[in-house]
Amino acid sequence: MSVAGFRPAMTRSEALDALAAAFSSAELANPRREARLALLAALDVDAAELIARPHLPLGPDAPRLAKICTRRLGHEPLSRILGRREFFGLELGIGADVLDPRPDTETLVEAVLDHTARRAMNTRPLDILDLGTGSGAILAALLAHLPEATGTATDRSQAALDCAATNFDRLGYAERYRTVLSDWFDAVEGQFDCVVSNPPYIARGALPGLEPGVRLFDPKSALDGGPDGLDAYRCIAGGLANRLRPGGFVAVEVGAGQAAAVASLFRQIGCTIAELRRDLAGIERVVVADFSDNSH
Repeated sequence: MSVAGFRPAMTRSEALDALAAAFSSAELANPRREARLALLAALDVDAAELIARPHLPLGPDAPRLAKICTRRLGHEPLSRILGRREFFGLELGIGADVLDPRPDTETLVEAVLDHTARRAMNTRPLDILDLGTGSGAILAALLAHLPEATGTATDRSQAALDCAATNFDRLGYAERYRTVLSDWFDAVEGQFDCVVSNPPYIARGALPGLEPGVRLFDPKSALDGGPDGLDAYRCIAGGLANRLRPGGFVAVEVGAGQAAAVASLFRQIGCTIAELRRDLAGIERVVVADFSDNSH
């Protein structure tokens, strides 16, 4: 059906079927689930209300649903249309200036939490540095699960830092974080127990081949990792010796096939590789490295 076919008299269940069909025809992933989420957002109701009253007409919400459908059919992710994303059980606001957090990055959070538990670091206050924080997703999830921890969030985009700060404040972390406008370590001072990052890691030549929802709507600066995708990791490795406390560790997300190269960069500055963690698809997605000697 055409987007114009969302009429006020159409029932919720009819709209759901029509949305799912439109999304399926556009070959969007999980079309029925996306349709349900779009309908819930347009109606501003919860799932229980939709189930309880499927035969109510769309009424004045029909134009809003039509707009959401049009944007989604243009490959704009639903999270961007709605301005929010669920990440590690938290609802985060996102905008055009930040990467849309994805489930792969939850693997990084899990690896950090597991590593702090293995080393009994979660029994004391930790000072965490999140390089290139974007929406603040990683640091927000860590602060949620490490209640004694504090964090410093850096980004070279002030708009990204503003987005992250809004998320931190809304989640109740106002006294537990600070933001620093910085290109990697350039404006960062002090030392930290843990450095985390999900840096840009797409090789520049591969950017045109990314799926439209990523290529068209994620900021290029959050994707472009240089000619081989490793530029950011070289910057991170180059500054770690001055910013990690002895006994601290670094954990970074990496692209498919990059784990060995990133691990090698960390070994060169005196780190011991603690883990190469795979994501749900079996791809080595996270490199965790312990740092014992900052004399290098």
